[in-house]
Amino acid sequence: MEKILIGQIINVHGIKGGLKVRHLTDDLERFYDLDYLYIEDPKTKKLQRFDIEKVQAHKGFIIMYLKGYGNINEVEYLKNRDLYIEKSQRKELEEDTYFIQDLIGLEVVSEKEGRLGVLEDVIQAGASEVYIIRGKEYGEVMIPAAKEFIKEVDIENGKMKVELIEGMLP
Repeated sequence: MEKILIGQIINVHGIKGGLKVRHLTDDLERFYDLDYLYIEDPKTKKLQRFDIEKVQAHKGFIIMYLKGYGNINEVEYLKNRDLYIEKSQRKELEEDTYFIQDLIGLEVVSEKEGRLGVLEDVIQAGASEVYIIRGKEYGEVMIPAAKEFIKEVDIENGKMKVELIEGMLP
């Protein structure tokens, strides 16, 4: 069963067992739909399932309460741990939107310039995203995630076709 990273517990919140979560999704509402998730033990890398009792947004973060844990002392050990969901728990996306983890590793090609490299990272730049492509011939190439430049995304075949403008290549 494939798991997907969705956040990290960065601290406890209050004395009633709340966990402050840094989310790795652009949709905070997504946490309200979850009944359970998995928390990774950083030493063993094993995932343990936890049922969610309550979720609330707070100053750009998520505050989450786990069923059966009502005291700060019971959840303190969970600080700095990663949160995962099952792939089957992912939300359906609108057309022409993708999960970042599905984009990472795509081979990026341009009809004019040929193979640019592999998409290695996605940077959140305000309201938009920038794709970081690294390859042997051009080194690091940064492409805004806009229809003007991204012409085709084929997750199944591991390819992305782009169209560059002057000045985008190093």
